[in-house]
Amino acid sequence: MSIHVRPATVFDDIRTMVGPKKPTSNVCWCLSYRVPGAENRALHGPARGERVRELLAGGPPGVLAYDGDDVVGWAAVHPRADTSFAANRKIPHVDDRDVWSVWCIRVRPGYRGRGLSHALLDGAVRFARDSAAPAIEGYPVDNRGAKVDLTMAYVGTRALFERAGFVHAADTTSVLNGFPRVLMRLDLA
Repeated sequence: MSIHVRPATVFDDIRTMVGPKKPTSNVCWCLSYRVPGAENRALHGPARGERVRELLAGGPPGVLAYDGDDVVGWAAVHPRADTSFAANRKIPHVDDRDVWSVWCIRVRPGYRGRGLSHALLDGAVRFARDSAAPAIEGYPVDNRGAKVDLTMAYVGTRALFERAGFVHAADTTSVLNGFPRVLMRLDLA
């Protein structure tokens, strides 16, 4: 397996990773942190994918991992100012720098357990660095080694972020799947 991570520029590949099998389904499309809550709740079925297509027109909304030509992973990463984390009351701001946020890491079934989350997080860091971000943050669960439900594992774990060089920057009041979330940061300067 030869994995390559690059900015997400192909809509069909993004759809493969975060879109529904049935176009009329209402699934995340990784919009819940990217657009305001009211807009996110108002988007249904195909409108969700069209909103992602609009966001893509403004630049890559994340990074994708490929095994050859097959897309096998996704990480949502963008300037925090363009996400709901800019005003989130449960996730604090450490300072006023124009940091980037990485909030979703997803690996296709059949490819899990092969280190792709690490490759995706590294790719998200590289993308933020190449885009002149001064720092990048993530908001993973601090599960202390306990198993995290697969449907809630998209935020990553503190250990994953620590292995990528991130440091604990702040506690949060956010809880996911019974685990506290922490703010992890990596300086890119």
